[in-house]
Amino acid sequence: MNKKIAIQGAEGSNHHKVAYDYYGANIAIVECMSFDALVAALLDNTCDEAVMALENTIAGSIIPNYALIDQNNLYVSGEYYLNIHHHLMALPNQKLGDIVEVCSHPMALLQCKEYFKKYPQIRLVEDVDTAEVAKRIAKNKLKGVAAIAPKIAADIFGLEVLADDIQTINSNATRFVILKTKDAEDSEKSANKASLKFTLDHQRGSLAALLNVMSDCNLNLTKIQSLPIIETPWKYAFFVDVTFENYADYQKAKSIIAIMADEFKILGAYKNGKL
Repeated sequence: MNKKIAIQGAEGSNHHKVAYDYYGANIAIVECMSFDALVAALLDNTCDEAVMALENTIAGSIIPNYALIDQNNLYVSGEYYLNIHHHLMALPNQKLGDIVEVCSHPMALLQCKEYFKKYPQIRLVEDVDTAEVAKRIAKNKLKGVAAIAPKIAADIFGLEVLADDIQTINSNATRFVILKTKDAEDSEKSANKASLKFTLDHQRGSLAALLNVMSDCNLNLTKIQSLPIIETPWKYAFFVDVTFENYADYQKAKSIIAIMADEFKILGAYKNGKL
């Protein structure tokens, strides 16, 4: 039986591409139209694992997703970095001059805004998902309407690409994480990256002291993100990513951080996906 992988968005989306790139083609895709629905699919065993976007080089961190991972005790077992390419696609046998409306996710429209300044006759319409628009155009035979979506969507739904790589900034990438419900840390001795969460007392230098411990244990801090603790005003939880060459260094750092922090939680240990 093929492994069931939940993605946010429809078949043909960037989440779908990441799932295929990471797992291969022999998987069953579970479409979820929101990140909350994706987490629910994991928790009720509708899927085996899930792919979730966590940060983008242009838009920054998707902060609510950190809370979803933490609050639902999900485990990060891997990561994947995808270079984002936006393509304009429509039903075959149409030209750019035939297009009067382009629909896509608000972020995709924003990232392609400069391109459409050359085509003032085209109306830009926000929609829930890039690939879902491509699917609707194909299903309903919508002429004069185009979608901004990954090229995989054109292949799946039989659309024709009218323009490639229309994004304003070409160095645009998104980091995706692979999520499970079971802690797989004991089997991750080959890991060289980890995602951690901790809280600290309001004491001068407490964060600096903990970061110094990471440095002393040869951990490289690649990401730090603070989130407010709703139940305790003006107190924050810190989510960090660290890389390391020696698993023993990581184990040593964990033992010290557990003593220093008010709360300490391992969100996942896995192989660094960034080359």
